[in-house]
Amino acid sequence: MIPVRGGGGTATTRPRLGEVASVFARYGNLTFGGGSATIGVLQREIETKRPWINRDQFRLCYGLSRLTPGTNLLAFCTAAGWLTRGWSGAAVALLAASLPCSVIAVAVTAVFELWARNQWAKVALHGALAAAVGIIFYTCWHLTRSSLRRSNALRITFVWTGSIMLQTVFKVAPIRVLLLAALVGAAWPRQDS
Repeated sequence: MIPVRGGGGTATTRPRLGEVASVFARYGNLTFGGGSATIGVLQREIETKRPWINRDQFRLCYGLSRLTPGTNLLAFCTAAGWLTRGWSGAAVALLAASLPCSVIAVAVTAVFELWARNQWAKVALHGALAAAVGIIFYTCWHLTRSSLRRSNALRITFVWTGSIMLQTVFKVAPIRVLLLAALVGAAWPRQDS
């Protein structure tokens, strides 16, 4: 790894492409609970454990991944790969995080078709769904707790509550909610105190 300076003044390291492939293949394919859970694990791996990107870069990747159509996890991996190694890092991270799990998804779908009429399998799927929702709530907490400071509480509560209201009451499309939240964030910057 080669030390480099990342955005926000935090020192980061430039991994080898093999390291990028290893991390994104391992955590992109073996973390269960959906894209949000995987991104939470990847945050720990590439920001905290291996300082490949800093917190501001992570937030940039995460925000951009939410604004792109399609699978947010793959958009996140591509952006993070880009920041670590440019085009080659983006391609390696995307392929490492998507090819193995695609093969697994095809195999699981084939097995699911065999089990679809089994009562025990249906009960197991309901339990897995409940666990997935719990993992999503934990991931939300994990991703936002670093921003939760007394100076930011009003801003975060406003954006969070406003997002829920816009989605549930006014049926505003998710992309518009994200864009409105970005505008609020730009107009009402966070206080790091």
